[in-house]
Amino acid sequence: MTPAARVQAAIECLDAIIGAARDGGAAADTLIARYFTTRRYAGSKDRRAVRELIYDVVRSQGERPDSGRAAMIGHASVLAPELLTAFGEDGHAPEAIGDNEAGSLPTPAPGWLVERLERRFGADTNAELAALLERAPLDLRVNTLVATRDAVLAELPGFEPTPFAPDGVRATEPFAVEASAAFRAGQIEIQDEGSQLAALSCAAAPGLTVVDLCAGAGGKTLALAAQMANAGRLIATDSDRGRLDRLTPRAARAGVTIVETRLLNPGREWLALHDLDRAADLVLVDAPCSGTGTWRRNPEARWRLTRARLDRLVGEQARLLDLGSRLVKPGGRLVYVVCSLLPEEGEAQVAAFLRGHPGWTPHAFCIPTEPSPVITSVLTPRGQGCDGFYIAQLARV
Repeated sequence: MTPAARVQAAIECLDAIIGAARDGGAAADTLIARYFTTRRYAGSKDRRAVRELIYDVVRSQGERPDSGRAAMIGHASVLAPELLTAFGEDGHAPEAIGDNEAGSLPTPAPGWLVERLERRFGADTNAELAALLERAPLDLRVNTLVATRDAVLAELPGFEPTPFAPDGVRATEPFAVEASAAFRAGQIEIQDEGSQLAALSCAAAPGLTVVDLCAGAGGKTLALAAQMANAGRLIATDSDRGRLDRLTPRAARAGVTIVETRLLNPGREWLALHDLDRAADLVLVDAPCSGTGTWRRNPEARWRLTRARLDRLVGEQARLLDLGSRLVKPGGRLVYVVCSLLPEEGEAQVAAFLRGHPGWTPHAFCIPTEPSPVITSVLTPRGQGCDGFYIAQLARV
């Protein structure tokens, strides 16, 4: 592919990504893979170059553009003027830019979201937003049931310890995780350091009864199992069968035997959970959220979030906190985690829970990013070098 043809390919992929963001379709990575499935002539260098260009454009466009062409023109006009020469070339190049044709100018995020992030970051908002749109590193969690970090670092050149998580390693060069012997042996799992820190804050211990209420594919579930030394009772629940089904083979590879999975029926979760009424020592509610803390990995998520969707997520978070609280025994703990940096999904959510649930109190916890116990923690790419998270703990008194 010529450089101009690569630009045209990126525009076509961007059109698909914009449409999917508007209509709730597939993720950008999936759409890019589909695009090249029918274009076998594109070599690996072409695919890599087009993909990198697509994500450069997506990161530059905080507001959802009208089209891939508008996004590319706006990105090129401000940040990459060399790309403008591709328009109007012969062959498979994009058409020449019209005299009155305007592109979508770069912005960090939709204005209404910037206003909300300013409530958290204040004068540091621009710097925090810039860090949220950088490329994310590849982090792995060492499975301490079968390996140590030192042993994994000795086995895998090109990795270094993560700054805070004691079992984390970070790639310093490209690495094919799932093709590695360490992965097949269950020694490592892909997990951002922020997610590792959120799991560590739970301080799960051997012999406890623990519920991971929104387990998904089980990344934090497996981290909890390692903390528990594979001893105790660990119930992983979710309403998404496809995601939950991925946990079983992951647990087998990791040597985890204490996990029990339960598929929940949305809105009727209690039917599958009533036997755990006030029975759990620890309940983790890693709730569905806006994902603002993961923009480094999913920058097109800015194009999917609307005020109405955020309102629905906030309502679902409150419902899941209430559901999780019903499972906690007296003296037990409820851990609330969201990969969001919006205050309405963090502090405001916890404050509303405490107002509506007498008999609960904030609970201090330890996290490696802080020198002393805290009752809430906010992690950001700029501050800790990991995905953004809000973490809080509550105790039933």
